[in-house]
Amino acid sequence: MTLASQPFSFDTPGSMLVEWGGAARIGALLRGWFTQRNLLIVTDRFLHENGLLGPSLDSLKAEGFAVTVFDSVVADPPEHVLMACIEQGKAAGADIVLGLGGGSSMDIAKLAAVMLVSEQPLAELYGIGKVQGGRVPLVQVPTTAGTGSEVTNITILTTGETTKMGIVAPQLYADRVLLDAELTVGLPRTQTAATGIDAMVHAIEAFTSRHRKNPLSDLFAREALRLMAANLLPACEDGTNHAAREAMLLGSNLAGQAFSNSPVAAVHALAYPLGGHYHLPHGLTNALMLGPVLRFNMAAAAPLYAELADVVLGPSETGVQARSADFVAFMQDLMDRSGAPLRLRDVDVPEADLPMLASDAMLQSRLLVNNPIDVTEADALELYRAAY
Repeated sequence: MTLASQPFSFDTPGSMLVEWGGAARIGALLRGWFTQRNLLIVTDRFLHENGLLGPSLDSLKAEGFAVTVFDSVVADPPEHVLMACIEQGKAAGADIVLGLGGGSSMDIAKLAAVMLVSEQPLAELYGIGKVQGGRVPLVQVPTTAGTGSEVTNITILTTGETTKMGIVAPQLYADRVLLDAELTVGLPRTQTAATGIDAMVHAIEAFTSRHRKNPLSDLFAREALRLMAANLLPACEDGTNHAAREAMLLGSNLAGQAFSNSPVAAVHALAYPLGGHYHLPHGLTNALMLGPVLRFNMAAAAPLYAELADVVLGPSETGVQARSADFVAFMQDLMDRSGAPLRLRDVDVPEADLPMLASDAMLQSRLLVNNPIDVTEADALELYRAAY
């Protein structure tokens, strides 16, 4: 079948700059890119109080920006955090938004850029393509190499005690993205490992997605996996390794572009209930579920896993099934050596909760439909047991 008979689209932010130390001259960059000067920075309190924003704030003020900092973002942000951000931004007359932080900060920044000028209620935005109208300019600067949120058009919010809902719309793509790997140097080993594995999950699930997989998403996923497979352990073992940090951040970004166009699947579907119920970091929950889901999916995804084995291990004449097993074994060994927690029991998930988690995972139909194999509630329970 020729490509001409398989139409596909590939969407991504308008422009990206990769520059070590670039955050320290963000003011000059934004001044050259935009005419707006009332800036809302969306971040978290840890980054703000620990001085990571300092060079950026100095640069922005030197270039004449009026800066408002919203630093109340938390992991798995609930709706009230978003609404507080919008209230603060409107009060300051913000006409441009900068997301600076991890995935949660960048997710809030996306919706803030829309809702600063939109009259749509938040409840009307959930789902795919529900956002109407435009937004103020949006710039994203990640401080972790994991979520890829800086290049996706998705925001996930916590909508109840344990439930999450997504908003997917083209307006959520940033105008500009700055990748400054110097911002990731301070990440501890455990967080480096978990976020790095999270990004590798994005690449793997994009490459094996049942829907919308295409030649460009494949290209980005393969290169992302190549970069991260070679650099995860060096970044974990030496947090100041310049080359490893930059490779991980670029790999995470490429994986984000891949899964924004070829959506993720069962690993994420099973990870979300863990984050919702136990407030575990998203990257960690993906890492905990990756091994069991890889083994479960081998029955259908073996040829694709074999291709990925060639990416991370080099070419081989081994048969498809053996090569697929090589890839799964490689990923398991990488996770074992990275220092990330390995099992659900290691993060205090009660074994008695596994049936409840399996039931909740079934609510993630938007993700499960992309998995190479259908996942029933009984399958989900067995996958949680395998991860326990």
